[in-house]
Amino acid sequence: MTQDGIVLGEGGGRAVRRAAVIFLAPGLVLIAVTFLLPALASLVLSLTDFDIYAVANPSNARFIWLRNYAALTRTPLFWIALRNTLYFVLVGGPISVIVSLAMAVLLESELVRWRGFFRTVYFAPVVTTLVAVAVVWKYLYDPRYGLLNAGLHALGLPSVDWLGSTAWAMPSIILMTVWKGFGYNMIIFMAGLQAVPGDLYDAARVDGAGAWQRFWHVTMPTLAPTFLFVSITTMIGFLQLFAEPYVMTQGGPLHATLSVGLYMFTEGFESWHVGMGAAIAFVLFGLTLIGALVQLRLSPKDAEGRA
Repeated sequence: MTQDGIVLGEGGGRAVRRAAVIFLAPGLVLIAVTFLLPALASLVLSLTDFDIYAVANPSNARFIWLRNYAALTRTPLFWIALRNTLYFVLVGGPISVIVSLAMAVLLESELVRWRGFFRTVYFAPVVTTLVAVAVVWKYLYDPRYGLLNAGLHALGLPSVDWLGSTAWAMPSIILMTVWKGFGYNMIIFMAGLQAVPGDLYDAARVDGAGAWQRFWHVTMPTLAPTFLFVSITTMIGFLQLFAEPYVMTQGGPLHATLSVGLYMFTEGFESWHVGMGAAIAFVLFGLTLIGALVQLRLSPKDAEGRA
C-alpha cells in the first residue's frame, strides 16, 4: 500500500492500522461510555415496569417487554402530545429555516452595512440560556402588562391571552423558539453562501437573470447540501421540544402545548414511571430517525452526496 507516496509493506500497513486504533480508542471508549451504554440501558428500561418501588429495590422491576409501547397506543394524552409535537415541527421548523435563509441572504447582500454587528445581534439569542429567554418572553406575553398587548392596545386592537388560549399558546411558543434559534442556522447559511462561486452570478447577470432568478437557479441549487443539513438538524431540535412549554405553560392550557418530551419528563420523573418514560424516549427516537430518512429520501441526489 502507499501512504503519502511512500510504499509500505504488509508490516507497515499493520503498523498504520495499529496506530489508527490507538488514536481512536479514547474517543470510541468515551462515546461508548457516555452514549451507547446509556442508550442501551434506556432500551432495557423501556421493556420493564421500572417505577418508584424499583428505585428502592431494583428486584421489584419486571420485564414486560413491549407492553409499555402498547399502553402508549391506548393513552389519549400521548396522542395529544404527539399531535402537538408534530404541529410544532411542521409549522415552526419551516418558518425557522426560511427566516434563517432570508436573514443570511440579506446580510450577505451589498445593501447591508455593519454586517458584523447584525451577525452578533442575531446570534446572541442562540447563546442565551433558554430558560432565561422563556421567562422574558413569558412576561412579553402577559395578558395585562405584556409588551405585545401594549402594542395591540396602541393600535386599538383587543388584547390576546397568548399563553392562556388553546388557539394561541402553541403559535406563541413557535414564535419565541424561532426568534431564539434562527441565528444558528443563519450562520450556517452564510457560510454556504460564501462558498457560491461569484462567476455563476456574473454569468446569470449576463444572461439577463433578475435577482429572484439568480436566487432560485443559482443560490438554491448550490445551497442544497447546506439546506439539507439545516432542515434535518432543525427537525431534530424541534422534535425535542421541552424547556419552552415546561417554563412557559407547563403543557397547558388543556394540554395544548404538551410535547412528547414534556410528557416523557412527567411520566419518568414526576410520576416515576421510568419504564414508560424510557419507552416514550425511544418512540421519540423513532420519529427522529423516520423524519431524517424521509428528508434524505426526498432531497436531490447531488445534495445528499455532497452533504
